Amino acid sequence: MTQSQKNALIVGASRGLGLGLVETFLARGWRVTATQRTPSPDLARLDARSLRVETADIDDDAGVAALHDGLADQRFDLIFVVAGVATRAHDPLHAVPREVAAQVYLTNAVSPIRFAETFLDRLAPGGSVALMSSILGSVSLNDTGDWETYRASKAALNTLARSFEIRHRAEAVSVLILHPGWVRTDMGGAGADIDVATSVTGLADVVTAQLGRPGAHYLDYRGETLPW
Repeated sequence: MTQSQKNALIVGASRGLGLGLVETFLARGWRVTATQRTPSPDLARLDARSLRVETADIDDDAGVAALHDGLADQRFDLIFVVAGVATRAHDPLHAVPREVAAQVYLTNAVSPIRFAETFLDRLAPGGSVALMSSILGSVSLNDTGDWETYRASKAALNTLARSFEIRHRAEAVSVLILHPGWVRTDMGGAGADIDVATSVTGLADVVTAQLGRPGAHYLDYRGETLPW
């Protein structure tokens, strides 16, 4: 890695937005470490000297610790936790089994913050921790009441992200809480507003513009601030 080359860790990059972010940052000259939960054919097909692929599940603390130790020689300008689930998102809360609702909360809210805490010592000076949230995590914008467990998990992520930033405020940590838009992925569906390329291009632009900015910032892929 050259002294001027930026270095990113993209967590949850086997497909969709994570994969798109890997491709986008590579195209912009960044060095990228991408994680997959299971082997990803899409990541495997990327032929780039600046790409390193690791296997880890953010819900597995031992696996995250092993990844942390395995990347001891790395410092990242960007640590972007993309991984998340939307299991039974269309069902109302009372219709979702307790264990399913709990797992959505753990994967979408608890695990990203635990990952950020584990990897904070790998963040380079002037870098940012980014967390993939959603506009559905905005409590004040909830006027439809659907996607209940998913919505609640992202609201929880937003709250925990703010607490994480406050806990590390003396270190001037930069936390970017990002909404990718309604994107045509397996999660977003075929009827979504934008394609992956539009979303990840915007997200990469926002990250670049906000890199290292202290505080917790809730932004969409166009760089607009969202209400909590």
